[in-house]
Amino acid sequence: MDLLTALRTHRLVAVVRGADPDAAHRAVMALTEEGVALVEVSLSGAGALDVIARTRASLGPAAPLGAGTVLTADDARAVQAAGADFVVTPALGEGVTAARELGMPVLAGVITPTDIVTARGMGAEALKIFPAEQAGGPGYLRALRGPFPDLPFVPVGGVDAPAARAYLAAGATAVGVGSPLLGDAADGGSVDALRIRAREFLRAVRDFGQGQEDR
Repeated sequence: MDLLTALRTHRLVAVVRGADPDAAHRAVMALTEEGVALVEVSLSGAGALDVIARTRASLGPAAPLGAGTVLTADDARAVQAAGADFVVTPALGEGVTAARELGMPVLAGVITPTDIVTARGMGAEALKIFPAEQAGGPGYLRALRGPFPDLPFVPVGGVDAPAARAYLAAGATAVGVGSPLLGDAADGGSVDALRIRAREFLRAVRDFGQGQEDR
């Protein structure tokens, strides 16, 4: 898949991490039905590989589907076998290199300029600023874009709908959103409430859709 084009087009990656595999699968399907095209199922959630496999079967082969918290080479191989076609990591390590060797695009976790240079050298297509809120929010992203004006950054961590707008206005290629979007839906909570939040986030990123240049 062309991860960078997908990030620039959709501007939103939903991060699904749940204690209930059935609920997590329902949450992923609700998100996709509402128009959230990029979803990452985190391996730190219960039964994540099964959730990925069930979601792939439900969505078919063409829909993008990510796996998150990929730390090791075994993780990378397992998520590819389950049906994921892109990988998200919280940091730099063998999960990145193994995924690239398997031909999977990677959104790699970074926090410092050194991380950024290393991630690009490892072949990461895009750079996940994590944890973005604790790192300094949109102001930190603006600072990073000084020496790295053309790189694709995706802030993750503490991103609510107003923050999503602020990060995109500061030049983010996309934003990754977990609990502010998912709430407790992946643990068995309300899917109807999840659908409402999904619409709110989609409205927040709509002005920064396909054709809008990254600032």
